[in-house]
Amino acid sequence: MSENVTNVVIAGLGGQGVLKASDILADAAFACGYDVKKSEIHGMSQRGGSVTSDVRFGPQVLSPMVPDGSADFLVVLAEEETESARRHLRPGGVLIGPQSLGASSLPNRRSLNVALLGVLSVRLDLAVTAWHDAIRANLAEKLHETNLEAFAAGRRAARAK
Repeated sequence: MSENVTNVVIAGLGGQGVLKASDILADAAFACGYDVKKSEIHGMSQRGGSVTSDVRFGPQVLSPMVPDGSADFLVVLAEEETESARRHLRPGGVLIGPQSLGASSLPNRRSLNVALLGVLSVRLDLAVTAWHDAIRANLAEKLHETNLEAFAAGRRAARAK
């Protein structure tokens, strides 16, 4: 385990699965033995407005909020949210967005959130089995196959870059 806290902000629009993606990430990190804290801001999410969720994990995490300018990773589900969410990213931090993979490679466009977690997973020291278990735990059984395929597609896209 790393000695540092890893800060991830996931941003998008209501209905894109921002909160579900943060739940999956938090569960995977927790399964790998990390202390995990999570927070979210809904805004007008029911009407397609901005949604962000912070996930912090490490040996000990004291606060659920990622301070502006200190996110190690910014995962953006909607291109149009990139500029408004960029303030979260630290200098040298990694931006992961839909451009990180070919959306046509997804079995279902609605699994973009899980595909981008696949991209993120290549950069984190979390066991792939923990990710798979978290996907299964957070989604209905009928969605498992499609989302596991999307996660694998994200991992392939990240390794191809």
